[in-house]
Amino acid sequence: MPEVTIMSRITRVLKDRTKALWLLCLLLAVDSAWGEPQVVELHILDAPPLTFTNDPRGHGIVGDVAVKAITRAGYTVKIHLLPWARAQKHVSEEHDFLIAPLSRIPGRETRFTWISSIMPMERAFFSLDHKVDSFTQAKERFRKVGVGLGSAQEEILRTEGFRDDQIYPLAIGDNPAQLLLMGRIDAWFNGVPESRYIWPKVSKRKLLMSSVGSTADLYLACSRQCSAKLVEDLREAVEALRKEGAIERIHDVYLP
Repeated sequence: MPEVTIMSRITRVLKDRTKALWLLCLLLAVDSAWGEPQVVELHILDAPPLTFTNDPRGHGIVGDVAVKAITRAGYTVKIHLLPWARAQKHVSEEHDFLIAPLSRIPGRETRFTWISSIMPMERAFFSLDHKVDSFTQAKERFRKVGVGLGSAQEEILRTEGFRDDQIYPLAIGDNPAQLLLMGRIDAWFNGVPESRYIWPKVSKRKLLMSSVGSTADLYLACSRQCSAKLVEDLREAVEALRKEGAIERIHDVYLP
């Protein structure tokens, strides 16, 4: 057999094998992409019973609903913990990042993509000595009001005309209940479920609660630039959990 013919056959075989290997790699890559769920980041904070960062029962009412919805929609969740003000800025500026629980208030409306409401949140003033019935009374009565740094509560007080020196932003690590007991703050403006959950673990003193001053739904939200498919998938998943009664059951785990 001529040498040229042998070399031609060897070259053709090598080319065929190269094509086969390339095709096999492509198929494996496609199969891997189809087989592995997309990972999405979920940013939460430690705000019991709404969200927990370290609790054997789970991630709290809103946290568990968010995680179950993400999983149900076919995604894998990766939970992140950042100071709340920084977490909001980070999620807002990125793409396809999730955050919960986030109150839908005017100052945030255009910064996020609002996927689905999970539960309503009532807010009130909590104090030891004086019960107030309005924001006006609170402004006149309380010298310092504790609120979470970067929280909806802080923005609500500023919108209601509270002075900067009246607002005491609480950073991570600050315990508002302890600050109230020590007299460092005169009142605590916060979500009703969270305050009622925390207080009995800190003191047996009677905690006075004002009339509800603000109500805003808590949402699972996404970055301002967020995939339409991700939004739709998660919105459908949350609504399915609601219809099945799963959200109510999760609520009863943490607030029986």
